[in-house]
Amino acid sequence: MSSQPIIDEQPVSAASPPSAPPATVAPGGEAYFNRELSWLAFNERVLAEACNERYPLLERLRFLSISGSNLDEFMMIRVAGLVGQAQRGIDKQGIDGRTPTQQLSAIRQKLAELSARQQDIWRDLRQKLADAGIHIADEQRIKPAAHKWLKNYFVEEILPVITPQALDPAHPFPFVHNEGLGLLFTLTRDADKEQIMEMILIPTALPRFVRVPADIAEQGAEAGGAIYISIASLIQRYAKKLFPGFTIKGDGLFRVLRDSDIEIEEEAEDLVRTFRSAIQRRRRGQVIQLELEEDFDPQGEAILLEQLDVNEAAVIKTDGMIGIDGLAEVVDEDRPDLKFDAYSPRYPERIREHDGDAFSAIREKDIVIHHPYESFEVVVDFIRQAAADPDVVAIKQTLYRAGSQSAVINALIEAAENGKSVTAVVELKARFDEEQNLKWGTKLERAGVQVIYGFTDWKTHAKVAMVVRREEKGFRTYCHFGTGNYHPVTAKIYTDMSFFTANPKLGRDAAKMMNFVTGYVEPHELEMLSIAPLDLREEIYRRIDAEIANAKKGKPAAIWMKCNQITDQDMIDRLYTASSAGVQVELVVRGICCLRPGVEGLSENIRVKSIIGRFLEHSRIFAFANGRAMPGPGAALYISSADLMERNLDRRVEALIPIKNRTVHDQILQQVLLANMLDTEQSWWLHADGSYSRVETDSKPFNCHRYFMTNPSLSGRGGALEAGAVPKLSLRRGRAG
Repeated sequence: MSSQPIIDEQPVSAASPPSAPPATVAPGGEAYFNRELSWLAFNERVLAEACNERYPLLERLRFLSISGSNLDEFMMIRVAGLVGQAQRGIDKQGIDGRTPTQQLSAIRQKLAELSARQQDIWRDLRQKLADAGIHIADEQRIKPAAHKWLKNYFVEEILPVITPQALDPAHPFPFVHNEGLGLLFTLTRDADKEQIMEMILIPTALPRFVRVPADIAEQGAEAGGAIYISIASLIQRYAKKLFPGFTIKGDGLFRVLRDSDIEIEEEAEDLVRTFRSAIQRRRRGQVIQLELEEDFDPQGEAILLEQLDVNEAAVIKTDGMIGIDGLAEVVDEDRPDLKFDAYSPRYPERIREHDGDAFSAIREKDIVIHHPYESFEVVVDFIRQAAADPDVVAIKQTLYRAGSQSAVINALIEAAENGKSVTAVVELKARFDEEQNLKWGTKLERAGVQVIYGFTDWKTHAKVAMVVRREEKGFRTYCHFGTGNYHPVTAKIYTDMSFFTANPKLGRDAAKMMNFVTGYVEPHELEMLSIAPLDLREEIYRRIDAEIANAKKGKPAAIWMKCNQITDQDMIDRLYTASSAGVQVELVVRGICCLRPGVEGLSENIRVKSIIGRFLEHSRIFAFANGRAMPGPGAALYISSADLMERNLDRRVEALIPIKNRTVHDQILQQVLLANMLDTEQSWWLHADGSYSRVETDSKPFNCHRYFMTNPSLSGRGGALEAGAVPKLSLRRGRAG
């Protein structure tokens, strides 16, 4: 079943998955995809963007780098966890029925394919970039004059910070840190021909590449060319200076990944001290993967395997680049012609109309902001204004990830210094941000902010800020609810929703939620919010069950959901039940999806697609037809910080916010969510066999990112839609494609 979405009455693509008879599967594990393999399929889609010829070359290199970084994190967390379970003899089955050992076997096979694919793409991009004047790890391109410059760079910038260490009984094997790069040299002493081995660990303070100045690099480089030489190759080139009196017989580069997950005992008495200790332990975690150059010296390899206690199954050999993520340094090259056109997010019109007074604008009417198309600066300004406003008496905010340079943190500090009552819930368990969050917590406490570190065994993942202001008629609470973090960097590349409101009911609910986190006071009689792990799951169940009841009564019944992952078995089963009842289910799931769509008797009414493009889709939006045609004003609509995963629903503090304001409701449902449903240019269909294929269309393609980049901002769209200033999205009939 297909439909034609219309933009300004001109039909665009409403593609459906390639026609095929519905698959059938037996009940049980075959009804679900494996979580880890589904994640690897997501990273395959990311990697595919590195081959997307519609993208400029450096953007394609960026996607290649991201795929490498993603894969590293997957190894350090997910694979490390499975390895630990297998070593302890745990045979608990995953959602698809596989044991940890069986999952590891399937993962290793897929990892080998992915790694080989990355290297193939790297070689192709390297040549294409060379044709465009950017030469990476190509020392043949430099002029003789550059060799002198490189030698001086080695002597002045590298030699002082590297330390060769002999590998013999007199020298303990050095510790190789997580994601650490090292070189192993096989040497022969000239005096007595004795063979020894030396290791050089490349300090993280050094860059991965050195850029050779254009004026000495090569003929023509002045016209925009560039040459990047890896630090490792420079050390290899000038190693003779490190080892006078020796003949270098061989060398090889290696890289180590370690188990980086942090486990906290529930009875931890001091969470801050426990995390400081855990971060130190993480740096010395078990080695999960050892990457080696293809022609690595066998004797050196044997030493590494023994000293690092590496199982041979965890060794990856490559004749390409080790540490693909390091290419991110080259992406920063100043070549606008090889990157996406620069994009500057708009400051919301509604706030500008009130001369920048956020409180006045919010007091007039609820506001929704769509990042990154609209500037995250409005969120920062909301806190800054609160800090400076003499009528503001209190600010309370959750902080999951705030980045290393956070204007939000500075605004909270300013508020405390101005005498406001400021409470910050800083989440220590935000993976890979634990150390940064510890620093923020300490800095906030020193400024007089009341810092709370939340629950020991639950993460506080909700994105909520509330400002209590003294006004003529008493105190009024202004709230910000977000689907993304208070992070100024990711807010420029993640698509997220910011919802501002002065609704008293939401203000009271937000206060109860904060008290729950800070004082463990379980909220009662919530008026609008649903909170995980208390009742968020049940609220979504209630809405799904209502759609099932409507379908059985012959009323319109549909569910539209947009999230990052869906892995919770009970939630998936609920959607299967809805499908069997005739509810039309449309899912946009960027990453992991364990739900198997298009299976006869199970999920024939469910379609799933993933959007991968210039921006990372991050907002969570849930819509239910509620007995009306979708997308319409009668739909029940929510935004949330939660994905449909067991961890989000049962082990995190999350918020599910109902959208009642008509204007905001229409903006989110009939613009943001509908545009995601209609996207064809960046979308992939998930098939019943677990494979993904790009959406294909015979009519005009539609790119939801481009649509929002080229149209007025959401916060001013109510009037703009009525005036016809914005192309309106709609469906001609049936389901979105």
